Amino acid sequence: MIDGTFELFRAYFAVPQSQNAAGAEVGAARGLLRSFAALLGSGQVTHVACAFDHVIESFRNELFDGYKTGDGIDPALYSQFELAERVTRALGIVTWPMIDFEADDAIATGAHRFADLPEVTRVVIASPDKDLAQCVTSPKVVCWDRLRDNWLDQAGVVGKFGVSAESIPDYLALVGDSADGIPGVPRWGAKSAASVLAEYVHLENIPSSASAWRVKVRGADALSQNLEAMREQSLLYRKLATLRRDVPLVEQLDDLRWRGAPERELSALCEELGETGVVERLRGKPHAPNA
Repeated sequence: MIDGTFELFRAYFAVPQSQNAAGAEVGAARGLLRSFAALLGSGQVTHVACAFDHVIESFRNELFDGYKTGDGIDPALYSQFELAERVTRALGIVTWPMIDFEADDAIATGAHRFADLPEVTRVVIASPDKDLAQCVTSPKVVCWDRLRDNWLDQAGVVGKFGVSAESIPDYLALVGDSADGIPGVPRWGAKSAASVLAEYVHLENIPSSASAWRVKVRGADALSQNLEAMREQSLLYRKLATLRRDVPLVEQLDDLRWRGAPERELSALCEELGETGVVERLRGKPHAPNA
């Protein structure tokens, strides 16, 4: 399951801008096409879906005014959002365009749903987004940073953040997440949050007085005072950081099986993007093996 919005942003900043014959900017979409075609052509993909933020705003913007919006996104990037969804569909990838929810919510829902199936051996979340680390609650689920080829399993999440997957929303509530507009609680950093949550797991379990904490943390009194002053806000921040597992995805496991790209649709899109080679690269590829 691919974080399409992240991949589009990454392609935009990594690939030179390029216009098609009609003068429209298509560089990021073309980069996405090449990248995903290489992934599918590797022969390692059995089932695949890609989630996009069809619009940046979601239900979380109604909960918190400071949550991320589409303001400030380069128009040359924003104009390629729908084009990116066409890329994935032309490659035969199940595409989830999110409006009320976010792409990460769709991925979290899929990971939770499909990891429970006995015929599934592994669910790979293709994204380095720290929000998605909260999905690694099963030995079957891993996060994969495709650029750096880094993998996070359950032990890896603890090694990176100092807390287990179930505490990631609490962790982000304390330290903040600038990418999503979550400010966090003042003076709480990665080390202090990890130390306290490793002991207490969730915000509501943290004693109101630092003198009652079972862990020694530098500046504990100030940390405790700031948390007590912002208990209500911190719980809201956790709600913002908690990915939903109830997105109404209609697909079942077999719907995600990659059966190859629809050649006519892919050829037409490649012509529009001025891309050569992708169709031939995927032509004749055997269908992905069973899960």
